[in-house]
Amino acid sequence: MINVRDSAKLKTLRAAMAEAAEPQRIADLARYFKTGPGEYAEGDRFLGIRVPALRILARRFRGLSHEHCLELLHSPIHEERLLALLIWGARFQQEDETGRRRIVEAYLASTAHINNWDLVDISAGRILGAWLDGRSKRPLQQLARSASLWERRIAMMATSHAIGRGEFDDAEHVAELLLEDSHDLIHKAVGWMLREIGKRDGARERTFLARHYPRLARTTLRYAIEKFPESERKAWLKGPPT
Repeated sequence: MINVRDSAKLKTLRAAMAEAAEPQRIADLARYFKTGPGEYAEGDRFLGIRVPALRILARRFRGLSHEHCLELLHSPIHEERLLALLIWGARFQQEDETGRRRIVEAYLASTAHINNWDLVDISAGRILGAWLDGRSKRPLQQLARSASLWERRIAMMATSHAIGRGEFDDAEHVAELLLEDSHDLIHKAVGWMLREIGKRDGARERTFLARHYPRLARTTLRYAIEKFPESERKAWLKGPPT
């Protein structure tokens, strides 16, 4: 049950968001995040709040109730959804098993609202990826096979947690499932995670790229080899090394 104090805190939060808003930025954000007719974020709405300001608000209101975080996540306002994920991401590290499970279950039940690349990228590794550490990775496989663009990106980006720990099997498996995906945002996510593997184990990344080269989208390849030496990068763009 939501008490009066919790409701007052949410009202105060929204007032603080209104103060941080820069309405002159809204049009640019709408274009940048592809909110036009037929685009992947059609109809999304913005207040014009910068991410550093949202991070400050997330720290200030880190005690916001789970129910009100969920209300923010289901908001039509982009920054409210992002703020909810920032709060959950920080809180996840401090919660006990029960609290973490509640966050993850709500996260997975709300993927329709985690519906732009910044929302996915700021949360998938810190929440879902961290939760799956030492657990079955079946949820990643299910998400990777989803018809939802955002669930597929969540699957790929969630592996960032394991990559950061030097564990690459999950990322490679999800990448394999997504290599022939049709969407550019998935090509970018796959290439990004392969590049992150390469930062830690260059031979591992190169082996993966060579094995799957015929199936790699051009965008995936460009993202994956972005940090290669210039001469090697140019060589990869012409074909896998022999």
